Amino acid sequence: MKYNFTLLTTLLLAPLAVLHAADAPRPAGKPNIIVILTDDQGYADLSCQRQVPDIKTPNLDSLAGQGVRLTAGYVTAPQCSPSRAGLITGRYQQKFGLDNIADDPMPLEEQTIPERLKKAGYVSGQVGKWHLEPNATSVKWARKNLPGLTPSKNGRVEIPGQYYKMYSSLAQGFDECFQGEEHSYFATFDCDGKTLDPHGTIVKQPGYRLETQTAAALAFLKRHHDQPFFLYLAYYGPHVPLEAPEKYLSRFPGEMPERRRHALAMLSAIDDGVGQITDALKQYNIDNNTLLFFTSDNGAPLAAARGKPKADLLPVNKSSADWDGSLNDPWIGEKGMLTEGGIRVPFIMCWPGRLPAGKIYNQPVSTLDIAATAVALAGLPADERLDGVNLIPHLTGEVSQPPHAALYWRFWNQAAVRNGKWKYIHVGNETNYLFDVTSDEHEKHNLIIGHPEIARDLAAKLSDWTSRLAPPGDPDHLLNDEEKRWYRHYLGLTD
Repeated sequence: MKYNFTLLTTLLLAPLAVLHAADAPRPAGKPNIIVILTDDQGYADLSCQRQVPDIKTPNLDSLAGQGVRLTAGYVTAPQCSPSRAGLITGRYQQKFGLDNIADDPMPLEEQTIPERLKKAGYVSGQVGKWHLEPNATSVKWARKNLPGLTPSKNGRVEIPGQYYKMYSSLAQGFDECFQGEEHSYFATFDCDGKTLDPHGTIVKQPGYRLETQTAAALAFLKRHHDQPFFLYLAYYGPHVPLEAPEKYLSRFPGEMPERRRHALAMLSAIDDGVGQITDALKQYNIDNNTLLFFTSDNGAPLAAARGKPKADLLPVNKSSADWDGSLNDPWIGEKGMLTEGGIRVPFIMCWPGRLPAGKIYNQPVSTLDIAATAVALAGLPADERLDGVNLIPHLTGEVSQPPHAALYWRFWNQAAVRNGKWKYIHVGNETNYLFDVTSDEHEKHNLIIGHPEIARDLAAKLSDWTSRLAPPGDPDHLLNDEEKRWYRHYLGLTD
């Protein structure tokens, strides 16, 4: 077995890095940065989006009212691991071979936001879901790194426990973590702010998972509010398994599918957590020196293509990806698709006194921009390897042109590009679509026959981009069964 001695050395030195960061004076003019990420939350489920009447998110609405609501916010993939890899590195994850969950773990050589900010004197903390370590579907990685490991009959592998630590958030530049999803966490501090093993230890945490993750975030703020910090809070909700105490469920009485009620309750718990975090920033008198991002990792799974309507009466305790209770209105499609429903998500930026209050920004932006914005605000030199841009001058009006000439995607057997109002989707080797996503029709009607020259131009842009990925090239395989169901249902794909 080969050991990563560079990583082991990094983990051994991690506590010293934290001590030095704690002792360092606070650099002037460097804002704190918080990224709050939800899991499988659709575009509709912020009440300030005004898409559905039943969602209640007063604290997030207040955040948008004090900052900017970005209505064309995109993720880099319609699935959690690749989307998270794009966000935390600021690079298209396909460039380092992480197209989907089965491509985990994220390579240790990739430079993350916390690794970059460490050079500017920041201390970084990760709370909640990580999902960039090896997993049961990481067969390709296991064959290369664990040749003695044999996949089971269902094609899954059982990864030895030490590899989860070797690819944890601590191994990717975070100084501290409270990493986990439900009741078991790999942590360097507890929810009271007490220091644990700086190399990380397993903490069993009873209680409601979303409240636990809020408490851990508050504990990190308690520990580091007096120095520049980067906090990445990745809530595990409203992803299945759906669960919510009566405290939250009771906020949503009346006739509705129970899965919808539970999703609303979970999002309400997250909204409460956001309110507690913003209250803490005010308490520590650092709210005006903190830039806060809020977004989701991808659109909601709806299972509509399986013949199940949105209001599916599946049991709440069914831990499947059929429907998590969230909604993507008004967009077409769902998690796993490169239509808007899979990749266009809630997106808020708030920085009191620095960003205009109550602004609605309609130009396309990406979670790739979070890293580039953080690097610029930390006073670090621009890095051409980053695929995002610093959004601040675009939102304040200092720069009038859109942040991106084009945004790109590749996932499974789909690839897409958005350039201005136009979006081109290449679906396997079967068909192509062209949409005006700024129109009322958005992705309801394929416009490719009427605009062949635009489609050719976008196809060329997309092919040029995919030629620089790892592996290179447009998807050229038939759609898998799941993709076929989606594109038949939503876009009328025929065999």
